[in-house]
Amino acid sequence: MMRRTLGGFLALLAALALGACTTTTPAEPLVRLVQPATQASLQDQQVLFWNDATRADRFRRMEDFFPGHEAAAAPVARKLLAGAAYDTATVGALDAYLASSNAAGIMVLQDGRVRYEKYALGFGPEGRWTSFSVAKSFTSTLLGAAVKDGFIASMDDPVTRYLPRLAGTAYEGVSVEQLATMTSGVKWNEDYADANSDVAKMLQVAPVAGESQAITYARTLTREAPAGRKWVYKTLETNLIGDLVAAASGRSLAAYAKEKIVGPAGFAGPMFWMTDLTRGNIGGCCLSLRLSDYARFGQFALDGGQPSVPAGWFVNAGAAQVDLGKGYGYGYQWWTYPGASYGAQGIFGQSITLDPERLLVIAIVSTWPRATGRPLSDARRALLDTVIAASGR
Repeated sequence: MMRRTLGGFLALLAALALGACTTTTPAEPLVRLVQPATQASLQDQQVLFWNDATRADRFRRMEDFFPGHEAAAAPVARKLLAGAAYDTATVGALDAYLASSNAAGIMVLQDGRVRYEKYALGFGPEGRWTSFSVAKSFTSTLLGAAVKDGFIASMDDPVTRYLPRLAGTAYEGVSVEQLATMTSGVKWNEDYADANSDVAKMLQVAPVAGESQAITYARTLTREAPAGRKWVYKTLETNLIGDLVAAASGRSLAAYAKEKIVGPAGFAGPMFWMTDLTRGNIGGCCLSLRLSDYARFGQFALDGGQPSVPAGWFVNAGAAQVDLGKGYGYGYQWWTYPGASYGAQGIFGQSITLDPERLLVIAIVSTWPRATGRPLSDARRALLDTVIAASGR
């Protein structure tokens, strides 16, 4: 399903390149506004066409090419102490994957301790790497925080309660939960091969005063199924969740994440989050973090996300609210896997995988030779299965 999102990222990054030249508003006190130091050509910004060397260089410094907000590291970083090393065969499998898959780093935590941590491609512990759609699971967590804080009264509330500009559109009657599970029933084309697909056009719309680009585009859509009846992967809907959380909380996603994720999870480094043409953070994409902070986010979720989200939030968020077959599913912006594990995924090999039974977190940042593909996904799945099997319980 992920391959259908690629056109959206292409359009998104092209729009961001244009947006870097627009007038900006000041960032909130908790975050710093970041403007790109170098403005490359529009064609040069098209990430899907970058070669291996360019990706390896730019994935670690996206803030040099795209505007966004930077939230400072946590006042106190969560210490990641050393745990027991894996057996020789498991370390060999991890090393081989790191060397063969264009991975830039792999970190494995069990019981909150580091059982494996290695880097490649010149990347290192203090560098940041882009997330792509791994950001969706961060936005989902901020949705949980907004429920906990009372900004969102219920997941059953209509989306239009918080985004009134969607009243009278195809999103009329869609609940917050249906948005979170991508079961709105709104017709959508996320085919990267189709230049006229929705995902290729959603961030190319001209900004309209008083609304995000996501809302502007959502107002043009039609319905194809009753709400709650059909699952279709829609990056737009994560962007709408971000808009909803920002509207309900009165905060940017970056500022809210600083309070609800960066601090409580104990991030050791600052977080960069890209913005769109309206200068709102993009809910469906494009954080940049240290590898260890991706792992810390996974540990934060594994520990229950307290005190930021309602008790039991991740039990529901990481469960298969939608059955995709063969043991796979989709929760609240998390993919679910056979064996009760779940995770976040982004193109070019970004992932955080959680196994609650084994108290295991596996974080990987990469620059795959292609954005996605079955051989690439199968190789990662084989590695994850090897690590999970070696982790006991």
